[in-house]
Formats: sequence, C-alpha cells, structure tokens
Amino acid sequence: MRIDKFLSNMGYGSRKEVKILLKSKAVEVNGVTVRDAKVHVDETKDEVSVGGEKVEYAEFIYLLMNKPPGFISATEDKYDETVIDLLGPEEQQYEPFPVGRLDKDTEGLLLLTNDGKLAHELLSPKKHVDKRYFAKIDGLVTAEDGEAFKRGVMLDDGYVTKPAQLEILISAAQSEIELTITEGKFHQVKRMFQSVGKEVVYLKRLSMGALELDPSLELGEYRHLTEEELDSLKTRK
Repeated sequence: MRIDKFLSNMGYGSRKEVKILLKSKAVEVNGVTVRDAKVHVDETKDEVSVGGEKVEYAEFIYLLMNKPPGFISATEDKYDETVIDLLGPEEQQYEPFPVGRLDKDTEGLLLLTNDGKLAHELLSPKKHVDKRYFAKIDGLVTAEDGEAFKRGVMLDDGYVTKPAQLEILISAAQSEIELTITEGKFHQVKRMFQSVGKEVVYLKRLSMGALELDPSLELGEYRHLTEEELDSLKTRK
C-alpha cells in the first residue's frame, strides 16, 4: 500500500494533505524519513510514525450506534440524511456501511462496519441471527397473536414468516411488546402486526445476535465495539 493511501486511511487527511505532511519530514517508516508519496509500506509489518508517534493500522472499523429516527440506514441518499452523516470524519474515512436496515422512523441498535465478510455472516438468511425489538402497538396484543407469530404469519405479499417469539409486556389499548425474529424482510415487524390487524406506532431494535444496544448511548451516539463484543459476533456458530 502506498504511504499516502495508508496515512489517508488512518485519518491524516486527504491525499493532498498527506503529501504536504510528507514534505514536512514528519513521517518515518522503520525509522527512516519518507517524503515520497509513492513509497509502499506493508501495513502488517512496517512501523510508521508521524511526528514521532507510532501509527497503529486498523483495516476494519466496527461501530455500535443508537440510531435516531429521521435518518436513512444507507451510505448516501438524495433527499434524506443517512446514518453515515452522524459519524465523524475519523470514522467516515473507513467508508463503513450499516449492517442491515432500520426504517427511517425506527430507533435503536445499528452496527456499522466496512467488514463485508462479517456483514454477510450476520445478514445471511441461513445463519438465523436473532433480532430483538421493543415496540408499542396500537391495539390489544394477545396470546393468540403470539401463537400466530410462533407458527409464522402471511405478509401482504404472500410471504410466510419464519417462527418468531413474542413477549407481551403490556396488553392494553396500546400494548407494549418485545419481538424476536430471525429475518430482515422489508418493514417486517410492522407488516407482521398488520397481518393480525394491529399497527406498530413505535419501534426500537434492542439486539442483533449477541450484540446488545448500549443503554448509555443517547440517540445519534455511537462507539467502537469492545473486543468482547466483536469476538461474540465473529465466533457465533
């Protein structure tokens, strides 16, 4: 990898800004000052320092976000702000993307990464990764609804969902529930409740696989995954 790309990837500015940095004699590779942007480095073996500070190279980024309503789960959109717009330049330069989608008005856990292999593992229908949601429902949710979800319900396009687990927290004119599904069909939770004559009025994702929403994160905030959280995702059977 070229030294200018390496430093740009690590947040030291654009390629143009990195070239200026190189000309200032602030960059060393294995103890030798480097001024040529075309010099290649092995990011796994060479020791790179800027201003005497060692640069720790990281190929991937893994972020846990508490997604706020009003933002699109995409990397770009012509009309609306995306979850990427909530990230700082230090995170954006890794070019992360959301793993799966939360609807524009849905809140909660969203994983962002540039690790395509891990994203595929988490999203593959064959992996049956649990996704747990909290929802407020306009309508009286009953045990019969839970039995229907456990069997699988037919959505408006004729698709029959895989078995899901419904926990009723409050059964009232506006009910509160937790629902665990293993799929990620378009508007799936909302369409499942529509199939039993009820409407989701608030939706929040609480977990995805072993990854839990951090209660200390305010809406729109994010943090890097801990080593334990990352290991729990990568070692999932």
